[in-house]
Amino acid sequence: MQSLPIISINLWEMLFALLNLLILFLLVKKFLYQPVKKMLAERQATIENEYKDAEEAKRKALSDKQAYEEKLSGAEAEADSLIQSAVQTAQIREQQIIAEAKEKADGIRRQAEEDAKLELRKAEQTIKEEIVSVGTMLAGKVLEREMNEEDHKKLIDSLIDEIGGEYEGHK
Repeated sequence: MQSLPIISINLWEMLFALLNLLILFLLVKKFLYQPVKKMLAERQATIENEYKDAEEAKRKALSDKQAYEEKLSGAEAEADSLIQSAVQTAQIREQQIIAEAKEKADGIRRQAEEDAKLELRKAEQTIKEEIVSVGTMLAGKVLEREMNEEDHKKLIDSLIDEIGGEYEGHK
């Protein structure tokens, strides 16, 4: 059997192990811990920047939304104003057209009345001339033997006045 050596502490081995541990710690810290820490800090900064950008984008979107809603309400108000203006313009134009139509109708009516009066006067004149002509012929035939020319004219004039008075009374 083999005998076990007694556990003993070797100071130099311990110092050497501690020194190896310290060197290993420094190497791990320098080459592993520092880059990982730096990478984590960069990642944290990137995430914070993304959160800030997202928050800024959200604020900008809300601001744009409010601006859009304001523009939309302004556009609706402007559209309402334009519609109201168009309606007023159409009403004014309608009134103008109606007034022009009434004026033309009145002009046509006045012209028709004047034309009717003129035709009436022409008809009266024609009738008077025909009555005078017929009366003259009849009176001439009847009185040809009994009247002279001056009596004949007086009789025709009185007949015309009588017929004209009766006709004007019928108007």
